[in-house]
Amino acid sequence: MAANDYYDATYQKQTPYHDPLDSGRHESPLPPLPASAPYQEHAYPYQHQAPAQTYSGYSGYSGRSHDDPDPYEDENAVPMNTRRKHDSSTTIDPILPHQMEDPFVRDADPRKKRRRKSTSQQGWFKGRITWVVYVLSVVEICVFIAELVKNGILTKTPIEIKPAFNPMVGPSPYVLINMGARYQPCMHNMPNVQNSSVPISWPCPDATSTSGKDVSCTLSELCGFGGVPDPKAKGSIHDKPAPNQWWRFIVPIFLHAGIIHIAFNLLLQLTLGRDIELLIGSVRFAIVYFAAGIFGFVLGGNFAADGIASCGCSGSLFGILAINLLDLLYTWKERKGPVVDLMFIIVDIVIAFVLGLLPGLDNFSHIGGFLMGLVLGVCILRSPSAFSARRASVQVTTRYSGLEGTHTSAPRNDEGLMAFVKHPLAFFQDRRGVWWAWWLIRAAALVGCLIGFVLLLENFYKEPMHGCKWCKYLSCLPVTVGGTNWCDVGLLNFTSNATTNGTNGTDTKRDLLDFAIGRGVGMAEKLW
Repeated sequence: MAANDYYDATYQKQTPYHDPLDSGRHESPLPPLPASAPYQEHAYPYQHQAPAQTYSGYSGYSGRSHDDPDPYEDENAVPMNTRRKHDSSTTIDPILPHQMEDPFVRDADPRKKRRRKSTSQQGWFKGRITWVVYVLSVVEICVFIAELVKNGILTKTPIEIKPAFNPMVGPSPYVLINMGARYQPCMHNMPNVQNSSVPISWPCPDATSTSGKDVSCTLSELCGFGGVPDPKAKGSIHDKPAPNQWWRFIVPIFLHAGIIHIAFNLLLQLTLGRDIELLIGSVRFAIVYFAAGIFGFVLGGNFAADGIASCGCSGSLFGILAINLLDLLYTWKERKGPVVDLMFIIVDIVIAFVLGLLPGLDNFSHIGGFLMGLVLGVCILRSPSAFSARRASVQVTTRYSGLEGTHTSAPRNDEGLMAFVKHPLAFFQDRRGVWWAWWLIRAAALVGCLIGFVLLLENFYKEPMHGCKWCKYLSCLPVTVGGTNWCDVGLLNFTSNATTNGTNGTDTKRDLLDFAIGRGVGMAEKLW
């Protein structure tokens, strides 16, 4: 029995997963098997059958048959069923790396090549869409079309031709006043209007001349939208109720004086405005846009000529231009050519302010919009990276050996409103002193902006007779051309005409200087 155990243990079937190092050993062959075992009735001949197939992935050794047990079999192993089988009698080609398939990816089609997802490109209607800019532009275009239609219905032509041609190629200023342009007599009590000693005749919305029935309308008919209380002769500056069409600080943003006016504004709005909306987001862009536009009209209502009918989104765009300037200063070190960008912005600002000095233009709307843009930019834009960088925190740790060590953590970068909402306390950790000082400046700017807005509104409504004597020179040049001073263009002037009206009363016509044709007496006209 011991001899049989010896031979049985020696001549077991050889597994295909043999040690390749054994092929180099030189050992003496074993003695041949005996014909029959001396202690058993049956013989145990050694018979070894060659496997019928081999795996192509294991070219260094022979494969095992399908019925042979695998000594390394594991029920959790990944099946290698994706490899092709070759006949052992044929030559086996090596599998190149690009031909090998990942056995762990079972849901992928091996016939399809993997494609890298292309990053989305920013375009007019690709990537992040600037909805606020597009919606505002569409609304302004629709409103301008309505202006032309209304001017065509009232005056028989879509653009103003009589009594003078509108250089902006647009509707009459009387039509714009009737559609909501900022016009001070429609908004509050004014000197020489509410306390006039004689009745005042106002131009009609459909006026095409400076005399006759075209100048026989009331202030209520000129203002429209349900009208306003008409001033009475020998009244008081404090008469109640007073005109109070306050929404004329908002509606003029969507009105424009002509094709040239709206074309330039839309060009800037669809280029620079779109970039700024992508930079700060739609919500903050809308806040800056409307706040700058409204503040510009409020500032102009306090200091501009009282007879100017102002409209347009120029004040809003000046606020956007201020945001662009702040962004340049915040990212100065990150830009390739910051000096060139700064020069372009300065040139744009200077040209716009110089044009605002022309007669009949409201430069205070530009100034107010730019100032509001600066203040709101400081408040709502993220702090400069030089201010928002946190201190590197040093932590003391105890090692396994019992010794204490220091660990310096990298500066954190959890900024923004969402970071504050998720982790309020962590938002203020490791802040430097310059960050706290900058936040005090931002808070003071916001408070000062609100206080200034309230004071301007109070001055506009409660003390309209008081104003700045020299502020008008921010919107005009003291130049006399053709006998007319540029700073007098847009002021309310009155010409008394003695007319017999059954009571021997006196009628007064309201007069605005039209510098373009040199009229000193006549109907109201505004240069855009």
